[in-house]
Amino acid sequence: MKGKKNKEQYRMRTHLVHGNFQSKKWDYDHHVNPPMSASAMYRLSSSQRGAQGFVEFANEDVDKTQHLPIYIYDRLEEPSRGMLEENLSYAERGNICLTFATGMAAISAVINVLCEQGQEIVAHQVTYGCTYSFLNGWLPRFGINTIWLEMNDEQALRAAISDKTRVIYFETPVNPTMTMIDIAAARKVVDEFNHGRSEKQQIKIVVDNTLATPYCQRPLELGADFSVQSLTKGISGFGTDMGGSVVSESQYENQLLLYRKDFGGVLNPRSAWTFLVYGLPSLATRMSNQIKTAHHVAKFLREQPGIDKVVYPGFEDHPEYEVARRQMTNPEGKFSPGNMIYFTLKDAVDNGKQSRKVDKFIDYIADRAYCITLAVSLGCIKTLIENPYSMTHAALPEDEKRRMGMEPGGIRLSVGLEDWHDICEDIKCALAHA
Repeated sequence: MKGKKNKEQYRMRTHLVHGNFQSKKWDYDHHVNPPMSASAMYRLSSSQRGAQGFVEFANEDVDKTQHLPIYIYDRLEEPSRGMLEENLSYAERGNICLTFATGMAAISAVINVLCEQGQEIVAHQVTYGCTYSFLNGWLPRFGINTIWLEMNDEQALRAAISDKTRVIYFETPVNPTMTMIDIAAARKVVDEFNHGRSEKQQIKIVVDNTLATPYCQRPLELGADFSVQSLTKGISGFGTDMGGSVVSESQYENQLLLYRKDFGGVLNPRSAWTFLVYGLPSLATRMSNQIKTAHHVAKFLREQPGIDKVVYPGFEDHPEYEVARRQMTNPEGKFSPGNMIYFTLKDAVDNGKQSRKVDKFIDYIADRAYCITLAVSLGCIKTLIENPYSMTHAALPEDEKRRMGMEPGGIRLSVGLEDWHDICEDIKCALAHA
């Protein structure tokens, strides 16, 4: 070799393991693992340096690539979190990343940065329960309303957009129904409406990438303006820490920094270090194996007489299979439909309500299964199961859930790293006792 290769010449999987050791946030050339910062405040060598730090914070006239940041107080900026953000922005193919205490803190930040009183959000009709509660319950107090629709219905999307629209918001895959939203199609519609609008009036596309993770999908490459996700899920992989992230272009960094400073939803440096040292480096290995296992489990579920339907983006009969093929690819371009499965039980409804059969199935798993855990998170190395209708999406009104296509007998399965034969055996036993 003539010289040292630039890190961009290496593949994503390798980069996630070794990270950005040339970081401007902290020089740690002699550490095999990055150090962890554990100080809420930082020593300043002079009043001039302290004043300079406050002047430079979130200042669009300062070129942050030219020198190390002046650290003042954890809530503003700190090095462990900064290194994680550098690596996440690279993984998501964005220019900047800001991390937050939770996924909901990240979603709240980007929405509040983009919207003002009297403006509107257009959102897909099915979304995570807390996101629904935030958009439908809290934002109207501040004069920001949300229009709910089927995002893949282009005619409905066009009809919903008005002069007040500032954000198009959706998850893909959708939690929990595993619907795939076509990001490129949404981009095409938004570009038409943005034509002739001033920068302040531009509509932005915000995509929740939690279920896919940047290993399976990178929304910014597909036309989104913002990619948000809960780091608690697939990025963590082990269910030990909470966090959220927003990835976008550089022009939004200062607004997000100021919002995070003032509203205070800052990611703990210890959690940032955990994601940086354990989560991101193992993401590719975990997801590639979980995808293989998910395919086996989804195929098994289809063969069970007690199962009504199975929705998995890796199946050719998935309603948006072609969209999944285009969008859900790993950094090397291989189809990567993720580790999430949604299936429904037969005879799950009794007199219009969720039948006892669903409870018996879930309770058997909770009490008797060894390798499937009843828990409401996802993306972990352990296989997790839940009933979204009565648990994670309970905030949605009953009639709204039915209208949106959510079913009382729907089961969300986040496939982990266990042997797929064992996962299937636990499900088979639960079905026999339901």
